[in-house]
Amino acid sequence: MTRTRTRVAPPDQACVAAVDLARAAALELARPGEPGDHLGVESEGDRVVTHYFACQDRAYRGWRWAITVTRASRAKIVTVSEAVLLPGAGALLAPEWLPWSERLRPGDLGVGDLLPTADDDDRLEPGFAETSDDGDTQMIFEYGLGRARVLSAAGRDRAARRWHSGEHGPHTPIAHAAPAQCSTCGFFLPLAGVMRLEFGVCANEYAPDDGKVVSADHGCGAHSEAAVMPPPVEQASPILDDMGFDLIEDEAGSVDESASEELGHS
Repeated sequence: MTRTRTRVAPPDQACVAAVDLARAAALELARPGEPGDHLGVESEGDRVVTHYFACQDRAYRGWRWAITVTRASRAKIVTVSEAVLLPGAGALLAPEWLPWSERLRPGDLGVGDLLPTADDDDRLEPGFAETSDDGDTQMIFEYGLGRARVLSAAGRDRAARRWHSGEHGPHTPIAHAAPAQCSTCGFFLPLAGVMRLEFGVCANEYAPDDGKVVSADHGCGAHSEAAVMPPPVEQASPILDDMGFDLIEDEAGSVDESASEELGHS
């Protein structure tokens, strides 16, 4: 087995020496005084060399001017082929470009905005493929009254995970301090279908989650069975008068201590 060797053309000396020509090209593109020190050269091929100059613009720290010069075969005159501003090591770069569909976040949709859904969106499935408890779904769709696409199992699972881990789920301070869960609240309206046991809508106008989808194990202080406990009765401390005293007269006993009669016991 033989290794393929790549021939590296030696830098053309005439192009390497054209530092002033390359600097003049950089000065035409940059503002006066911005092209800085000459950082070196790099051979790009036969009679093609790129000169690098430091960029002193504060908005492009770490960037460098790249001026490529060349000359024709057997020609003595060197000309400028390309002049660009390129990022160097440690240059500040913009984040990688993402399509709008990947940049979109919940809440970005405004009034009048349209958000088209791709035909292959795995969150949706054809309406005739819906598997629910409603036996009339297929018949309604055949009459043209149904929806073209409905939520798929993957779409339901993603929504359930998002709702359960959000601010209307069980892992929030207000849910931890609640007297009971939403599943036992009279204002809890369960969703229909397969999510009935997991999620519902809060119908308490005084609750912070009114009109929002909440998990069954969520909760708040506006629970329908929340009871206001009466304040505990504080017992008054006893009043002790340690300054005065009462005189108690000695009462005569039933035994005459001066008599010598035996009392009949030893």
